[in-house]
This record gives sequence, C-alpha cells and structure tokens, in this order.
Amino acid sequence: MANFQIVEEPEHATAALRERVPAAELTGFFSRAFRETMSALKEQNLRPTGPPFGKYYGSPNEVIDVEAGFPIAEPITPDADVVLGILPGGRSVEAIHIGPYDTIGDTYAEIERYFADAKLTPGAVMWESYLTDPATESDPSKWRTRICWPIVEAMGSRPRR
Repeated sequence: MANFQIVEEPEHATAALRERVPAAELTGFFSRAFRETMSALKEQNLRPTGPPFGKYYGSPNEVIDVEAGFPIAEPITPDADVVLGILPGGRSVEAIHIGPYDTIGDTYAEIERYFADAKLTPGAVMWESYLTDPATESDPSKWRTRICWPIVEAMGSRPRR
C-alpha cells in the first residue's frame, strides 16, 4: 500500500528520448534512453538536476508512448534522438512505490482508486522518477519510485490565492 499526497509540482525542463515502444521492449528502451541522454548531456557539458524519469502518454497498452531521460536546468541542443521536453507543473497526486518495477502496476491501481475516491480527474500524462539506482541497490524490495500524476482542474474549481 502506497501513501498518497497532493503536491504542487514545479515545471521541469527535460532532455529525453520519446518513442512508441512494445511493452516487452520497455526495459531495453529505458537503458538506451538513459545512456543516450546522458551522453548528449555530457557532450554539451550539462548535468541532470534530478533522478532519471519515465513519462507516459495515455494509458499503457501493448505499445506504450513513453519518454525517458533526465530533468535539466539549461536547455539542451537536440542531438540525434535526444530532444527537449517538460514535466508539467501544477497539482499532482504523488505516491512512492517501494519494490520492484514489475509490481508498480499495483501502485497505479491504488492511485486510480485514490483519484476516484477523491473525485479527482487524472491528467493524460504521468511520470515516474527512479529514486533508487538498481546498479547500486541489488535488492528490488528496497527500490523507490516516485510517481506523479497531474490532476485535471475543472474550470473555476481552483481556489484563488
């Protein structure tokens, strides 16, 4: 069971690869995307400003529209398949998934129930930030993944500040 909270997420510029990937090839895509993005950043003397992420467009099916890379502070000059992107700002439901990636679907199901119970509308994209590096933590039960799923705001529903 994951804990959920509503957070005000700042917008983040990103450098990433975006492709439509068969679900069975997702792991290979992430490895390639992180490697190529990091290479492009190094070539331009830039560094990530946070952990690697995977951003999903729409509900995953057998083919997944996915973007993977790193948040950045300075714009990158697009390089081959590495392009500028954005992690959107605004209110989001945040959850921390603890455990292997193959059980993350359970956390997403809990998030969907949270949206329904709270009468909130989920956005069309969501992303995961991979807080634990599997290369340095070999025990998948200790892996931590931050999930952010933006909330669609109804017209006039947001309090004025």
